[in-house]
Amino acid sequence: MRDRAQARPSGSARPVRARSVLDDARPGAPVIMAVVNRTTDSFYESAATLDGALAAVDAAAEAGARIVDIGGVRAGRGREISVGEEIDRVAPAVTAVRQRHPGLLISVDTWRAEVAEAVCAAGAGLLNDTWAGADPRVAEVAAAFDVGLVCSHTGGLTPRTDAHRSRYGLHAGEVVTDTVAGVVALAEAAQRAGVAPERIVIDPTPDFGKNTYHSLRLLRELARFRDTGYPVLLAISRKDFIGETIGAAGPADRLHGTIAATALAVERGAAIIRAHDVAATADAIAVTLAITGEAQPRHTVRGLR
Repeated sequence: MRDRAQARPSGSARPVRARSVLDDARPGAPVIMAVVNRTTDSFYESAATLDGALAAVDAAAEAGARIVDIGGVRAGRGREISVGEEIDRVAPAVTAVRQRHPGLLISVDTWRAEVAEAVCAAGAGLLNDTWAGADPRVAEVAAAFDVGLVCSHTGGLTPRTDAHRSRYGLHAGEVVTDTVAGVVALAEAAQRAGVAPERIVIDPTPDFGKNTYHSLRLLRELARFRDTGYPVLLAISRKDFIGETIGAAGPADRLHGTIAATALAVERGAAIIRAHDVAATADAIAVTLAITGEAQPRHTVRGLR
């Protein structure tokens, strides 16, 4: 790998780093991470061109997202994407978003250390390793660039695996205990690699290595992840477990179910909500926090004048 100290942006051009946003992301005050897929085969929406990606980021920022998560490879099975092709898909988008929206925290969804290094050099401030440390060097890159790291749980699956395959029983209660232990172990390994604890996020990763019953149980017991002390990222937007819960609904028909799950997740302590539908998610968060008393309604005149 290249000399990371030389590759790092400098001066006034430094990107937003994880601390500035992650310090604000906490139970009772979650932030929204918008999904921007630089792929051609994502399960829901793709921004196959750089202009399309920038338009998606513009809309997300306007709707209230504080983090954008840029991905270059579909999570499930598909055409092989080389390291070079993944870098070509995501690094220019990171550079462009950094210039266009200097106040956004840029996250990149990757499990490859070479890609992680390239996007950090381009200005990413968070690495979203959705494949649970398949390449432990990703944590080393996060440490070298002083950026944040998401520690996920996939039940032992390798990247690009059909993520519904699971080693747990249909209703196995051990899924929550195993998932908590898995993400905490990765967080501790990241700290040993040099990642600052305040830059570490954990993600229970519903659907990855889990069936619908497992994913629902993770949400039911989300407080166990909150109680680890790490900010909890919840990536549930339009996922399969929501489609199966409401019937055989495809991704395009899962928004209402996603919003219901989002409200529950916010009430139970999620600090970051990863979303395709930022405006709807922002409304769900605002109403949930007003009901719990952790935020005030934004405009109250009814019956008061």
